[in-house]
Amino acid sequence: MSHHASQEDVIFTNRVESCQFPVADFDHRAHLRLAYVYLSEDDVDTAVEKMRDALVRLLTANKIEPAAKYHETLTKAWILAVHHFMSLTNGSASADEFIDKNPEMLDASIMLTHYSAEALFSDEARKSFVQPDLDPIPRPGG
Repeated sequence: MSHHASQEDVIFTNRVESCQFPVADFDHRAHLRLAYVYLSEDDVDTAVEKMRDALVRLLTANKIEPAAKYHETLTKAWILAVHHFMSLTNGSASADEFIDKNPEMLDASIMLTHYSAEALFSDEARKSFVQPDLDPIPRPGG
């Protein structure tokens, strides 16, 4: 079984991409959901590009300066993490099903097992992807 986005996931993604999703409701689970949808359709690099574009557009549409809120390392690191968990999961029919199968991803602080706070919250990490300095993020086949 492979990973699929449900009709609700597609509607959610369209709302985010068209800036109709309330930015205040775009929480950690929503980030995971969007990452899952993009990864169910594309490779990691394309998913990162789509995620970056969607988040920057959503922030800009809500008059939030992307440089103040968007974090490149967290964006890519979570896509890598979702990709890893997708490789361990025997398919899902929706993002919700996938997340329910992998509830440990709901702990947003899990990235601090891979990154020191100093590295993760640096200006460099906000602007461009920084490799983990504590423990690599597992990659399928790697």
